[in-house]
Amino acid sequence: MTTTATPGAQAQALALAYEWIKFRSVRSTVWTTVATAVLPVLGAVFVATTGSLQSDDTVLGGSLTLSVVAQMLAAVVGALVVTGEYSSGTIRTTFAARPRRATVLAAKAALVAGVMYVLALASCTLAYLVGDALLPEGRYAQGEPLPALFGIAASFAVAAVLGLAVGTLVRHSAGAVTTVIGLLLLPSLFGPLFGGAERWIAGLSPTAALEKLTQTSDAAADAVGSLGPWPSLLLVAGYTTALTLGALVLLRRRDV
Repeated sequence: MTTTATPGAQAQALALAYEWIKFRSVRSTVWTTVATAVLPVLGAVFVATTGSLQSDDTVLGGSLTLSVVAQMLAAVVGALVVTGEYSSGTIRTTFAARPRRATVLAAKAALVAGVMYVLALASCTLAYLVGDALLPEGRYAQGEPLPALFGIAASFAVAAVLGLAVGTLVRHSAGAVTTVIGLLLLPSLFGPLFGGAERWIAGLSPTAALEKLTQTSDAAADAVGSLGPWPSLLLVAGYTTALTLGALVLLRRRDV
């Protein structure tokens, strides 16, 4: 018995394949993705060889010291996936080949989320293993890498989709990159100004959720909010989904 894919599924698969070709053909996107994957491991080596890990930190948190920077790069990749096409004008060709703009945006979101999840899971797991091997045994608390590493990888995927949504709204690379980095950093900076709402405001960024998941000693409530790591991640995923849907509405209404 043979089964055939529905026309909608075929269209989505073709759109995803098309986006993958474009993704690996743009140098800026490829090199930023490579940097995203390499940074956590380099951070683990640096912390272990310099002995700069704080005494109250965990092996997991110390090994993933540069994961915050890597997550920012993941968000930049998401933004570049769409703004690069606007800058080069190839977005017109994309929409001519795929008139259903929802299909195009969904393919881009699936691509950046999938790539960043897999890369982050592999990179951050390797960084943890490297840190565990290089750091003095028994001097630091181990932390709980599972299931935290899966949540860490998910936070990278969410950050990439957030970057994609911002890029779709802004359409200019410099503006989109600046905006998405601001979204990652500003909630933690301004959270303490909102009194009782601090636990929500400070925990709004993917960066805050990431720091909680890595169990770093820097993830104090006054810096990243008092929500737990998984509720914080769900909160970020929720507003990222809402922002992406808003970007889709605008994408359908305005001209290229």
